[in-house]
Amino acid sequence: MPTASPAAESPASARIGSDIDYDRFLDCIHCGLCTASCPTYLETGDENNGPRGRIYLMRAIVDGRLDLTPQVERHLDLCLDCRACETACPSGVQYGRLIEPFRASQRHADAAQGRAKNADWFHRLILYGLFPYALRMRLALLPAKLMQWLRIDRLMERLGLINLLPLRLRRMQRLLPKLKPGGPMLPEFLPAIGPKRARVALFTGCVADAVFRHTHWATARVLQQNGCEVVIPRAQVCCGAIHYHSGADTPALRMAQTNAATFDAASVDAVIVNVAGCGSMLKDYAHVAHELDPGNDELASRLGQFVSKVRDVSEFLAELGLVTPPGEIKLRAVYQDACHLVHAQRVREQPRDLLSKIPGLQVIPMMEPEICCGAAGSSNLTEPEMSDRLIERKLKNLLETNPHVIVTGNVGCSMQIQAALRAAGRDVWVAHPMELLDLSYRREKPPV
Repeated sequence: MPTASPAAESPASARIGSDIDYDRFLDCIHCGLCTASCPTYLETGDENNGPRGRIYLMRAIVDGRLDLTPQVERHLDLCLDCRACETACPSGVQYGRLIEPFRASQRHADAAQGRAKNADWFHRLILYGLFPYALRMRLALLPAKLMQWLRIDRLMERLGLINLLPLRLRRMQRLLPKLKPGGPMLPEFLPAIGPKRARVALFTGCVADAVFRHTHWATARVLQQNGCEVVIPRAQVCCGAIHYHSGADTPALRMAQTNAATFDAASVDAVIVNVAGCGSMLKDYAHVAHELDPGNDELASRLGQFVSKVRDVSEFLAELGLVTPPGEIKLRAVYQDACHLVHAQRVREQPRDLLSKIPGLQVIPMMEPEICCGAAGSSNLTEPEMSDRLIERKLKNLLETNPHVIVTGNVGCSMQIQAALRAAGRDVWVAHPMELLDLSYRREKPPV
């Protein structure tokens, strides 16, 4: 039986976080081994900005020993939810299953008091109203594409006109990468090339499909080259991570239900994801259902069946056995671990192993490959100071390898790193592992 919190039988049963399984707090033995892996602790040296300290704060609030003051709230808000602490923890603490439901409980309490943080214009119009919808994103990006083509964006930067925008919109503009022609919408079905080895469904997401559709095409072609039939369901929606990580758990659960119904998990060998943040969220659907609707066994079973088929594309290809790519790519590459791939999904060696099979490609190790780059979903927009400190640290470590290409498996990391490279005046190609494999299969030259 799950342990009840000391406050569970009091009127404080509605206390923030009181619905979290209390045993999860007790798993933490406060050894502190997680602190060396926590980016916000490394940057601030403040125990309250580390996993051990935050667990102590959340547990004290649940126990009724501490009020959620603005100062305490600030320590919790600063968490990037990178989950590096989970990888480092010897006791198996599920930190993500603490901070995420705690934030949702916190937002519900705020909403009940009429002061919900995620009800401001930025959350309503941008994070919730624009980002989760691929079509809206593509339409919104049309003026940006035109500005980039005419170089109006560079002129606005030189004249300082960008500084007239609100801070978050200004950061959005600077984070936007050079928009490449993404190609047409992927068809609903792509046949396997050569003997059929598997049938897979491809998750395309929202921001990823609007900004990085060329990566989806590369992923699909690599899967085809490896004998996979690829289906791309039209009715799929955003994974729900944007909502869930900011405490809007109810819309996230609706998106989970839609995706589980859209992807016929029983008819495919895997549901393939090429975005680390999306993959982590998709794999957490069953946890989300348990948190929000703990008595609904039918929902948990349906989402659990879907989750059992979700694989990052690197993870899947490593399990399937990669068809050796023939084309030579003579470049120095550095692989940067996306937090929600290496920590949340525990996919670490597979991307490196796949890259090592490309003829001529030299993969160079870097310092602190698993420390967050500061993108962290929407944290680079909502926590700009910490985000800037972390990307400065990351960029220094990346450039010390003198790379021709920086490889990462997450769109957020890619945008964050590309923006930092532009600001530093460095011209380095940033690519997804599937882009390199695709070039090798097609025997095409890289753009550097």
